[in-house]
Amino acid sequence: MTSASKPQLWFLTGSQALYGEETLEQVAGQSLRIQQLLASAGSLPAEIVGKPVLTEASSIRRVLQEANADAACVGVIAWMHTFSPAKMWITGLDALRKPLLHLHTQLNEALPWSTIDMDFMNLNQAAHGDREFGFIQTRLGVPRKTVAGHVSDPAVVARIDAWARAAIGADHLRNLRLARFGDNMRDVAVTEGDKVEAELRFGVSVNTYGVNELVEQVDAVSDVDSLVRRYAEDYNVVPELAAGGARHESLQYAARIEAGLRKFLTDGGFGAFTTNFEDLGGLRQLPGLAVQRLMADGYGFGGEGDWKTSALLAAVKAMGVGKTLGTSFMEDYTYHFGPGKPKILGAHMLEVCPTIAAAKPSCEIHALGIGGREDPVRLVFDAAPGPGVVLGLVDLGDRFRLVANEIDVVAPDEPLPNLPVARAVWEPAPSLATSAESWITAGGPHHTVLTQAVGTETLRDFANLLGVELLVIDKDTTPHDFADRIRWNQAYHRLAQGF
Repeated sequence: MTSASKPQLWFLTGSQALYGEETLEQVAGQSLRIQQLLASAGSLPAEIVGKPVLTEASSIRRVLQEANADAACVGVIAWMHTFSPAKMWITGLDALRKPLLHLHTQLNEALPWSTIDMDFMNLNQAAHGDREFGFIQTRLGVPRKTVAGHVSDPAVVARIDAWARAAIGADHLRNLRLARFGDNMRDVAVTEGDKVEAELRFGVSVNTYGVNELVEQVDAVSDVDSLVRRYAEDYNVVPELAAGGARHESLQYAARIEAGLRKFLTDGGFGAFTTNFEDLGGLRQLPGLAVQRLMADGYGFGGEGDWKTSALLAAVKAMGVGKTLGTSFMEDYTYHFGPGKPKILGAHMLEVCPTIAAAKPSCEIHALGIGGREDPVRLVFDAAPGPGVVLGLVDLGDRFRLVANEIDVVAPDEPLPNLPVARAVWEPAPSLATSAESWITAGGPHHTVLTQAVGTETLRDFANLLGVELLVIDKDTTPHDFADRIRWNQAYHRLAQGF
């Protein structure tokens, strides 16, 4: 679910009063230029908002408290232009509750070798001013990301962009309301979890609503003509569902589900939801098309009552804002061990987001052997090829764990004419065998988020902002090293919790 207003990153510049007003004016001017360089890169998903140069403790504390209170501010970037004695920052950093990025840079890219003098040296002191700031952050144990380099370097901007997206995702999660329609699938272990701890750790509020509360909204929908016309514009609607087709009424009912579900979520301020085929109440179809379209608009979703994956999907959707690539609810379904390179075929009963589609989806209707309802309408497509990440969230009892696998989405080896669901085929790094062994050793879930919009660095930053363990399976992973990492992490997280 997208926000109408662009989030803000506050840009703070540190200095001190002893340099005098003339020098501080130069500091302010150079700070503005750094902000402009960042903004002109054009890729950052947030607005850079500059604040006056900070030179004493009370103003530092005040601006950081204001950042905490401002809902538009999703994070703070701090740069020590000159030497800013770090004791001035203690109470402000101690009060800060928003994500922090320490930018270690300077305005000039090259030294003016032939003209450099002590005035230049005294003005451009970030090389040691930022080290003073780094010490106090470490001394206080302040979580942050440090990025060093000139802001004209695309690699520097890319690292700031990764953190900014993580900050947006964490902020989205902290303010997320999630509606569960019914409970989770019976006897399933991994979709269980501690909702109280999730709200304490992540901020997401998870509550259950009777399915028939949704049914009331669906039954109250009277006119879906414009929505059905939208389907015809956006998708290749099969003849039997099109106007005048034998099953057009099924498409109209699918539209009623979408309209009713949107109203329920909008009225309740929800940004994520779950459904469960074992608890459909008075719904005539298991929601398929409606769920796919809502995910495309940024809503989180989890099948079979999987609220953890739904919340995670909502956060990753927020992190991918402005990207042309997509993110979807996903499930590892079955394997291709060969011939050729081993691959995973991912899908779900109905609910795969069309933002990952390689081409215009087909809107179809097919039988579904579970749920005991009418045949559901759904979008059918293959996922677009390209690099991506599969990400899962589990509750281990004493903590949450994120597991990520870097992948390459590929085209199916052959057409899939008899598979009536949206699907993605991918080659996991470093291989299917190592990926599967590592994922299972980590206790990773079978429901996941597949994203081509958000990379591993952003996910690392996201995990750090949340204080959550992240295990990454990539090209360098071996089963033995991965198992060792899990054991080391276990010791660390147990010790970090205290006694």
